[in-house]
Amino acid sequence: MRLKDFVATYGEPYSAMLGINLKSRRNKEIAKWFLASILYSKPIRESSATRTYQCFEKRRVTTAKRIVEVGWDRLVSILDEGGYTRYDFSTATRLLEIFGNLEKHYHGDLTKLYEASKDGAELEANLKRLGKGIGDTTISVFLRDMMHIWKKAEPKPTPLVTLALKRLRISNIRCYAEKHKIDEVRLQTALLRYSKLFLKTGKRFRVVP
Repeated sequence: MRLKDFVATYGEPYSAMLGINLKSRRNKEIAKWFLASILYSKPIRESSATRTYQCFEKRRVTTAKRIVEVGWDRLVSILDEGGYTRYDFSTATRLLEIFGNLEKHYHGDLTKLYEASKDGAELEANLKRLGKGIGDTTISVFLRDMMHIWKKAEPKPTPLVTLALKRLRISNIRCYAEKHKIDEVRLQTALLRYSKLFLKTGKRFRVVP
């Protein structure tokens, strides 16, 4: 299959799959995606991360204020409900720290954090300062879907995207996307799924650039 066709089939952004409307640019939607990004960045089954996020949304615990309000025990309960049991205690602790700092320093508004960042490097640094639970993978996952919303968002590909790039011998993902007129967010997302569904599982599926 040609990569462009693969992107058309497998490139739906995770935020869109979850029903999060980032195009609205509303803080509550951005906060939802930030929460989901933290859940997806752990070495856990994607289905468990998706189900756990949906539990947070069902319980209406998706803003910095609500996450802080419900407290550690309630967060653990929601994480367990979604099947996030392997990292329930540590993730609950980190969510309280991250969203507590977001509430304290930016009134729970990630757009304010963005506006306080002079460039992409400072944006990533400010996000990481929110708490220990935010590493390079979380930053890459979150900013990938934010590229069309925040001009300063320039995420590095995650390790799984890098694996797919190496297999397809693509040296620069941005240049490739521009040359072939492919949306970069969808391209990165499709490459992530290519690694997860095929390269990491050993299933035979040929994709050509």
